[in-house]
Amino acid sequence: MKGDFILASTNHTTPSETVAEQPTPILGQMSIFAAILFVASLISPLFPASLPVPTPVIGIVILYILLATHILKLRNVEKFADFMISLIAFLFVPAGVQLAASLDILKAQGLQITAVVLIATIVMLVLVSYTAVGLIWLRQHLFRRTTAAEQESTL
Repeated sequence: MKGDFILASTNHTTPSETVAEQPTPILGQMSIFAAILFVASLISPLFPASLPVPTPVIGIVILYILLATHILKLRNVEKFADFMISLIAFLFVPAGVQLAASLDILKAQGLQITAVVLIATIVMLVLVSYTAVGLIWLRQHLFRRTTAAEQESTL
């Protein structure tokens, strides 16, 4: 009966998977992120000065597009991405220290800052929801290419 139990392992690959389907080594994952950031740094100056877009934001958009179109597989960037996410709290410590240094400004303008943050959050949520509704409508009406004959045959 010992053969009836399957031990769980951290390796999610099956024997039928090839070497190409194995997760990319960490150095390779770092190289992928570096290449994406390099391309983003080339694209960033192309934006007008009135609309400066930070290089990391462009890099995140490029990474999302590559993942969404399955050009890049999640297993090729997952370990390094998890590592970078684990550093987020550490990376925000300097911002927190600067915020503590500006405590007198927060005391004087605290109500106004809170109001701006709340209003901006509400506006952002409304815009995101309308954008999502618009994209769903576009997908349903523009990208569904059914002819009148196909619609009649389904009736």
